[in-house]
Amino acid sequence: MSQMDIFKLFFNHDQRLDKLAKRNANKTKEEIEASLADFMSPDPTYSKFYITGTRLENEQFGLNTLSKYEAVVQQLNRTFTDRTIHTALGRFDSLPKAINNIDIGQIVILSSEAESEYNFDVLEIDEDSNVGHKKEALSEVLKEGDYVLYKEQAHHGFDLHLFSMENIYPILFEHLQPLVDNDFRFFSINSKRMGSERHFYFETWTLDHPPHGAEEVFAKTKI
Repeated sequence: MSQMDIFKLFFNHDQRLDKLAKRNANKTKEEIEASLADFMSPDPTYSKFYITGTRLENEQFGLNTLSKYEAVVQQLNRTFTDRTIHTALGRFDSLPKAINNIDIGQIVILSSEAESEYNFDVLEIDEDSNVGHKKEALSEVLKEGDYVLYKEQAHHGFDLHLFSMENIYPILFEHLQPLVDNDFRFFSINSKRMGSERHFYFETWTLDHPPHGAEEVFAKTKI
């Protein structure tokens, strides 16, 4: 099998932000009235992006297994040059440094603010939960207009999971597309159309005929 990077950008837009917040059946009258007011106004939404890859010749799964991993993260760094990089370890001057220094399960907050008062402990992935992300805490960060990037466990390394109120797909596409070449194939994937683990790893069995929802990005592809 040829030596090749398979880079995958999963996207999921228009997720209702209130789905991240905690549900409570024992609401007060005031909370019910507030909920009704919220119901009558447009639902705030968020987007999420799962960034992963496969080193195809030996089926190594994880973004950091790619030969172009460092180039991918450098392009992500260029995507967010106007934001301050906050972690539980403090601020970093580049995204690659932040990602390399935090542990799996920890996060990077990409903020328009130079200072951060977030409690990173409550934002880390909850290993005791079948959901993983502590949703109410995540929701509060997104409402501030910040982006949250999780370093998540993969089979042979780690992946990145990005959340934002904005749909930042166009700027991600713009910065990642230039990496495409004969040894780096880029697939843009609608998560809503990938219903199984087999679909998630389609590159292992149907690379040249990807399932519906997975579109290959070429050097001349337009959004």
